[in-house]
Amino acid sequence: MGKLVVEFYDTTLRDGSQGEGISFSVEDKLRITQKLDDLGIHYIEGGWPGSNPKDVEYFRRVKDLNLRNVKVVAFGSTRRANNPASKDKNLRALLDSGVEVVTIFGKTWDLHVRDVFGISLEENLKMIEDSIKYLCKHGLKVFYDAEHFFDGYKDNPEYALRTLKVAYESGAEVLVLCDTNGGTLPSEVRQIMRELKESISAPLGVHAHNDCGLAVSNSIVAVEEGAVQVQGTINGYGERCGNADLTTIIGVLGTKMQGVAVKKSTLRRLTEVAHFVAEVCNMQLPNNHPFVGRSAFAHKGGVHINAVMKNPRTYEHIDPTLVGNERRILVSELAGRSSLSMRAKEIEIDLDRKSPEAQRVMSLLQKLEYEGYHFEIAEASFKVLLYKEIKQYRPFFDLLGFRVIVEKRPDGSVITEATVKIRVDGRVEYTVAEGDGPVNALDFALRKGIEKFYPEVSNMHLTDFKVRVLDGSEGTAAKVRVLIQSQDESESWTTIGVSENIIEASWQALVDSVEYKLIRERRRK
Repeated sequence: MGKLVVEFYDTTLRDGSQGEGISFSVEDKLRITQKLDDLGIHYIEGGWPGSNPKDVEYFRRVKDLNLRNVKVVAFGSTRRANNPASKDKNLRALLDSGVEVVTIFGKTWDLHVRDVFGISLEENLKMIEDSIKYLCKHGLKVFYDAEHFFDGYKDNPEYALRTLKVAYESGAEVLVLCDTNGGTLPSEVRQIMRELKESISAPLGVHAHNDCGLAVSNSIVAVEEGAVQVQGTINGYGERCGNADLTTIIGVLGTKMQGVAVKKSTLRRLTEVAHFVAEVCNMQLPNNHPFVGRSAFAHKGGVHINAVMKNPRTYEHIDPTLVGNERRILVSELAGRSSLSMRAKEIEIDLDRKSPEAQRVMSLLQKLEYEGYHFEIAEASFKVLLYKEIKQYRPFFDLLGFRVIVEKRPDGSVITEATVKIRVDGRVEYTVAEGDGPVNALDFALRKGIEKFYPEVSNMHLTDFKVRVLDGSEGTAAKVRVLIQSQDESESWTTIGVSENIIEASWQALVDSVEYKLIRERRRK
């Protein structure tokens, strides 16, 4: 017996765009479409062509993409009340979009029919019937979204079922059961779907919202009960608490449910696509996001790390490479010497976890973390620390002093100037540079002073700067933690500094950033 093929229907470009803080340009939507096609998604809901010019342009331009796997879907509603389908502007816009597949939604909950539409229950059924027949008559494949289905079924199961039967008999190929308010429990989804299968033979899909944090669970239960289509968004983006997260659903179906067919290539691209879409949305993907988050397979506790080194199955439910992610061993005061040994091997340092050196580094690490350092988020600083403490280490330069001057002028402009005095191979270099702020000016002055000795620093630059106050009760005298992200043509890395003086903390992170770059270049050579 073959595996069940579940169709993945992505609505990131329509439902996902309704999430707070998300706004797509046409170019954004086209880029995401191409990426989801590479992932192997079956259907992409491109938008509502009757609602705005942006979606009209999207449907015009998406035809130029060389899509191999995905069908682009246009979304709309049933015809208006007391208005023939042939004269309905929304239905006309669906036809004009040029797609082969459309999804329309209709009212399933009698409460909405009476209180929102203000029409009779019979007129609502007629709207569903006329709209689907009209679209099918023009050669379109139609999916029907039964909006508020589960709430409607719980209030009036007879009427909710009638709307489904009318949609199916009118030509809809899949009936999608929507938990629009996101308030249904998995046990209710299971029971209702079992009851439905006794009354209707139509292929069923599921469209769940996450208002109770149950959208993924409800979607998985629906598949277990025979749903052949799952609708959702990448990373769970959407209105209010979001939609069902397709990255998690695909991960679960592809690695946990042996009876469901999910391509290995789809699983392997999952992490890449999740981060790509987050970047286009300008949203931070949570580190603890299942399957695709940076921390999804990260280990910090010493007992955990020791066990994972012996057998990864002890603390990993799957091999992270299956979903395109990776195992990460974090180093902190909670980790043991096993993690130190593993991380040292990454930079070609042979460190026996039982050695005095390992004990010394572990003690230093615990001391620094007590002072406010946080090396699991600043791995480059940790690697520099290992080099300094274990390997024979000759500093690339010695600081003789630095000064930063910030001047506000009468015209309102602010000028920042940094002076850095260093010694490299016995030669003293004294450099001055201006910048947009103290850290920017210090960065320019430092690299200006050493690039004649180390020209490789000229192709690195700062990409992010974060400051966190560690003890707010101290006010402006509080200790701060500075994180600096740097980048060159091949890698991005993060370094850390801690001090009561924000400029000194920034300097520490800057120096680590430059030294990490130089250490890495020496290793390559």
